[in-house]
Amino acid sequence: MPSHRPRYAPSRRALHWSIFVLMVLAYVFIEGRENFERGSAARLAMVQAHFWVGLSILALMLPRLLLAFSRPAPAVSPPLPAWQAFPAKAMHLLLYAMLVAQPVLGLLTAWTDGKDILLPFTQIALPALLAPDASLAHDFEDVHELVGTAFYWVVGLHVAAALYHHFFRRDDTLRRMT
Repeated sequence: MPSHRPRYAPSRRALHWSIFVLMVLAYVFIEGRENFERGSAARLAMVQAHFWVGLSILALMLPRLLLAFSRPAPAVSPPLPAWQAFPAKAMHLLLYAMLVAQPVLGLLTAWTDGKDILLPFTQIALPALLAPDASLAHDFEDVHELVGTAFYWVVGLHVAAALYHHFFRRDDTLRRMT
């Protein structure tokens, strides 16, 4: 048995952990805004930071998806039984879908709510691609919040599965990404 076990390419590991850090920041900024008065500059800064973290996630998802679908993942050792391999693939597809959907839903919410997405450290707004529509904004925001809440559970399940693989199954699932 070779001493070198296959790992994800450094680019895939960097994208994985960068997106993870950005996801944490997105939650910190949007939840942290509640610590400031409505209309305050600090609250606006937290919301703008949330917008830009979300857009950064969306930007990083393009190369992440290209790498994920163009290069096979390194094999898990020992191999997974089929009853574990299918849910693992499904979980990754769900994570990828959520990582694209959340920022898109956020953009749609901001645009239809008439909120500006300002270039960082400027007062220059990105052009809105949708006209303000309060009803549509409310619908987009509801879905964005629902997916965000579900994301807590999906990410938690992803982490729990990685820990299960590492500590109970004792395979190299987690080590391939570290």
